[in-house]
Amino acid sequence: MRVIIIGCGRVGAMTAATLDERGDHVTVIDVEQRAFTRLPSTFGGVTVRGSGTDEDVLRSAGAEMAELLIALTQGDNRNAMSAQLGKHIFGIPRVIAKINDPLRAEAYRTLGLETICRTVVLADALVLAAAEGAEATNGAVKPPTAEPRQGTPPRGSRASAQAPAAPEES
Repeated sequence: MRVIIIGCGRVGAMTAATLDERGDHVTVIDVEQRAFTRLPSTFGGVTVRGSGTDEDVLRSAGAEMAELLIALTQGDNRNAMSAQLGKHIFGIPRVIAKINDPLRAEAYRTLGLETICRTVVLADALVLAAAEGAEATNGAVKPPTAEPRQGTPPRGSRASAQAPAAPEES
């Protein structure tokens, strides 16, 4: 599958690396050259410096041949604009836009865009974890790997200074 990912932050880099490992043809676009350092040294895809809201940049990234565009920048407006360009100008069959505002995410869905809203994803996972435990969230909430330390905080530590004095036993 030919995929264009716009935004090489933590989520974009991890998504690109995972799709690349699966054997997909991945192109990552970001305005900052140093953002590409988040990609692993084994990344076999293509990087393009530029804005995902620029038609010429999308064209140089191979938007005419892409089957999927994923917009993962920090800005809802940039993601929506990039996704709409991909869908309506380049005819990319599937576009997914990360939208932080749940109301905007729903509005963009009515325009034919797939959306992911981390606000909704996190809230759903947290409510499920509160009700049924971390194990019920399919890995969205990770259970602890160790038991908390028992006893009083180490003498001289900040926690020790803030801890109330233990009641004396009689």
